[in-house]
Amino acid sequence: MHASEDGPHPHGHDHGHDHEHSALSGNALRVRALESILVEKGYVAPDALDAIIETYETRIGPRNGARVVARAWADPAFREWLRRDATAAIASLGYGGRQGEHMVAVENTPEEHNLVVCTLCSCYPWPVLGLPPAWYKSAAYRSRAVIDPRGVLADFGVTLPEARRIRVWDSTAEIRYLVLPMRPAGTEGWSEEALAELVTRDSMIGTGLARDPAGAPA
Repeated sequence: MHASEDGPHPHGHDHGHDHEHSALSGNALRVRALESILVEKGYVAPDALDAIIETYETRIGPRNGARVVARAWADPAFREWLRRDATAAIASLGYGGRQGEHMVAVENTPEEHNLVVCTLCSCYPWPVLGLPPAWYKSAAYRSRAVIDPRGVLADFGVTLPEARRIRVWDSTAEIRYLVLPMRPAGTEGWSEEALAELVTRDSMIGTGLARDPAGAPA
């Protein structure tokens, strides 16, 4: 289900968050316990762990999603498939599995901008975006994204025309969303590899836009 800029629409189904959130909390506790043991015994430094987490949050995970977006930009047939059946289209590129079983792609246009949130916990499409950033899991983002999406975008440095609608999509344990950002102008004829370099994690959540192609290698 989703909410418009005017406010949230009533949810028409059970999110199923309780079970999912409990499972994730249990895993998180195990990870923290293992991390504490490794640090205590001197096997790994806290800074090294932070670097690994940062890599998966901002580089390895989102690169999968960037390849999906780049293919959609370059291949109209794939783009239509992604819009019609995102789970299958994404799986065709080798990305799938837990936290990405039921994907929906929502496309940004000059008339409408999409923003993704999970209002009850932190449901997130791991196979295409990696680990969720800390701000995505924060109570402030989860509440403000629905109440004041335009203000949230401003906090991220994104200012949209007043006439452009903002649609907020609420992820659940059953459905995860991927935003298809608008392709930047001036990238005609670019390879998929070059296009993927313009796609950021935040642009696939909706809190950012694709990078400016000026100066980027085509």
